Amino acid sequence: MPGVLLEIPYRDPIAAFAPFRDRPHAMLLHGGGPHPAARWSLIAPAPQTPFVLAAPAPASDVLAHLRALLRPSPATEAVRAAGIPFASGLAGFFAYEFGALIAPTAPQRRPADLPFAAVARHDCVAAFDHAERRAWIAAPDAKTAGHLADALASAPEAIAAAPASVHGAHLAPQEPDGWYGAQAERVRDAIARGDVFQANVSRRCAGRLADGDHPFSLFARLAALSPAPFQAYLRLPEAAIVSNSPERHVAVRRAPDGALHAETSPIKGTRPRGATAADDQRLIAELLASAKEKAENLMIVDLMRNDFARVCSAGTVRAPVLFGVETFANVHHLVSTVRGRLQPGRDAFDLLAAAIPAGTNPGAPKLMAQAIIDGLEGEARGANYGGLGWFGDDGAMDLNVTIRTATCVRDGDGWRVDFRVGGGITIDSEPAAETDETTAKARNLVAAITGGGL
Repeated sequence: MPGVLLEIPYRDPIAAFAPFRDRPHAMLLHGGGPHPAARWSLIAPAPQTPFVLAAPAPASDVLAHLRALLRPSPATEAVRAAGIPFASGLAGFFAYEFGALIAPTAPQRRPADLPFAAVARHDCVAAFDHAERRAWIAAPDAKTAGHLADALASAPEAIAAAPASVHGAHLAPQEPDGWYGAQAERVRDAIARGDVFQANVSRRCAGRLADGDHPFSLFARLAALSPAPFQAYLRLPEAAIVSNSPERHVAVRRAPDGALHAETSPIKGTRPRGATAADDQRLIAELLASAKEKAENLMIVDLMRNDFARVCSAGTVRAPVLFGVETFANVHHLVSTVRGRLQPGRDAFDLLAAAIPAGTNPGAPKLMAQAIIDGLEGEARGANYGGLGWFGDDGAMDLNVTIRTATCVRDGDGWRVDFRVGGGITIDSEPAAETDETTAKARNLVAAITGGGL
């Protein structure tokens, strides 16, 4: 638990993090854009006691181990007064396949190039408040805080800038033309048989970063090109996860009375951005008028209500927001909110176990959708559609859904890169339109990697 809260000069957190970009288990959680959830950026630069789950293990054992790494205590008065969401605790990621450790009847695969989970303890965190343009370091002592302040201040702004050229980067879809539309038809057939209501099938793109490029430069380009509230960069020993996520998976906050309150914000329903403001308004109106898109969203809201009901007190699970529209750099989304109060004795890890993978990613019912997706995609999803974020010593937690997320793996002197994009298929889906939706979702990732399109 931090014993010191040191205010430091506010600066661009991406530039400030750059000296730590190759430190294994260092993480930047970056809030981008005007979304309320984008107010804070958090730098966790000094990992301790990293936990890497490279092979399957009982989920109960894993979660017990992670609980033991926390040092349960309330946030200090200074941290609460500043509004800092995370001052000490655990930070890391969970692959999509981690969910199968919790539900052994789900398809069992190993993530390619990544572990099932990678989490480390952080006693020293830098927090940047974009609304107030203020920044602090929470640390166990003044000496530690001072060393981090010097490191954050020393990085020149230009260190995180994109390379002069991404010439030589290449990226290509890994399935043949027409593949995604054909899978959408297969999902519609499964829905017609009564197997599922919805399944989120994805397609994969893979290639290489340009010579001399770096995953953190890719992150910086994405942050500039496509601001999103749940962006994140996590360095692992031989890989890096670059997330441009617009979606919260699950969060926990402690109320003044000590109760833990849970929240999720599932995204389902998409339209591309228009060329003009008038086009945007037309597309938003079309999204709000779409019975298909609303049904897709409501199915996942109901699924998340059920997940929350497993760990929340009876009668507390509510959906205060249905079918809100949020606009991002390349798409408009329907976003709903589900909230509940955790049962006494339950914690953030119980919520993680109840809700991973996020319902938006497989579909509904979750286990059957996972089985259908596994049969169609035929490979692990890894970092895509998992969760990434933090668990605070005060019992709070915030995880994103790792959509719009690239995995970079060191390969000789360069980096391989891949990512997945998909969408929820329902009985009313049109395969060509669903394919176009994946293209819209991939556009900014492709542009940031190659400087162009597929």
